[in-house]
Amino acid sequence: MNTLFCLGALLTAGLLPLDLPVAAAPLPRRVGTCSRTTVKEILYRLGSTDANGVVIPVPGSGSAISYTNGGYQVSYDTVPAIHRSRAGDPVELCLTFVPDCRLAPRGDVRGRIYRARNLRSGESWTLPDSQHSCGGA
Repeated sequence: MNTLFCLGALLTAGLLPLDLPVAAAPLPRRVGTCSRTTVKEILYRLGSTDANGVVIPVPGSGSAISYTNGGYQVSYDTVPAIHRSRAGDPVELCLTFVPDCRLAPRGDVRGRIYRARNLRSGESWTLPDSQHSCGGA
């Protein structure tokens, strides 16, 4: 029996969900290129840890978002579109800027800027991958 027929039979029987997760593509490496991923976690920029080691978010400290492909974006400002997103939302990430890190310590590549578009909500935001660029604080 061929694989396509088996998958079709499982879908028809309701034994295989229609919203199977799609593997996240790696982060884009060249300015102007994009990749698809999904939201892993919606965060505030800052958090404190309680006595049990649980992180308590600090609302008003800015926004942060992480993706299943290892991507991350952060802002000192609260970005409402990020907080309207949900874990699992499909996102298109496009690399829009790469800083000149030649004078930074080896391996410090912070400061790349990505435009994110939530494919569920249609909302977009453009933010860096770090609070500081390469060689910064």
